[in-house]
Amino acid sequence: MTNEKTFDEAIKELEMIVQKLEQGDVPLEEALDQFQEGIKLSRHCKRIVEDAEKTVTKMVNENGSEEILEE
Repeated sequence: MTNEKTFDEAIKELEMIVQKLEQGDVPLEEALDQFQEGIKLSRHCKRIVEDAEKTVTKMVNENGSEEILEE
């Protein structure tokens, strides 16, 4: 399942999907399935990065260091 993958695992799988799709010799149905899996993986990676940013912001704020501004 996608949510159990580490960031590195998800990125590697996403890169493999992109390479496969860029080759252009994938049947349409498989390309759509791969595209959907790529979307799931990219969302999973985004959540991991957002969680890491929140953790870093909280740690910095708790230590009284410079405050990290959110966009």
